[in-house]
Amino acid sequence: MKVNQIQVGNMQNFTYVVEDEETNEGIVIDPSWDLDKVEQTITRNNLKIKFIVNTHHHFDHTLGNEGLSNSTGAKIVQHEASDLQHHITVKDGDIIKFGNSELVVLHTPGHSKDSVCLIGDGKIFSGDTLFVGNCGRIDLPGGSAKELYHSLFDILYPLDDNLVLYPGHNYGSSVISTIGKEKITNLVMQRRTEKEFLDMMGQ
Repeated sequence: MKVNQIQVGNMQNFTYVVEDEETNEGIVIDPSWDLDKVEQTITRNNLKIKFIVNTHHHFDHTLGNEGLSNSTGAKIVQHEASDLQHHITVKDGDIIKFGNSELVVLHTPGHSKDSVCLIGDGKIFSGDTLFVGNCGRIDLPGGSAKELYHSLFDILYPLDDNLVLYPGHNYGSSVISTIGKEKITNLVMQRRTEKEFLDMMGQ
């Protein structure tokens, strides 16, 4: 599974073009701005895009859905808690298959009710649940520090330390990381009680 990480727009978003190298089938994660960059990557790698997958419904991760779906014929995939227009609904534990590759959906609410991470082939696409060195905001509609606490510590913390982390924004000291490194260096991933976490997050 090859990952093309493309920084787009003026909010330091990452759009990902993920390709199954054996079949040239791929997916696009979180298209928003600069679709020309995304389409150039698709064309350069001679890819057939099967799905557009959104890590959550916020506009800076979904703005390019319709345009890219129209140009590629790809189906839009979102978590069942999303109220945006999409073709395929997924829930926790579902598998997204493209070519000979697959990503498992992990429902990780906190930044938003429909936030998901995608995990497979030693990689995790964390959207706005976990950044390099930080986490997503919890002060937007549907945000919850309590839910984020459980997503971070019940779902992400137990994962393999070697998983390569691909975040939703370029907000950290590097564009990628690992779960293990974030456990050591990321303030929000330090073990603490739920109350301590809520206090830290101002809730």
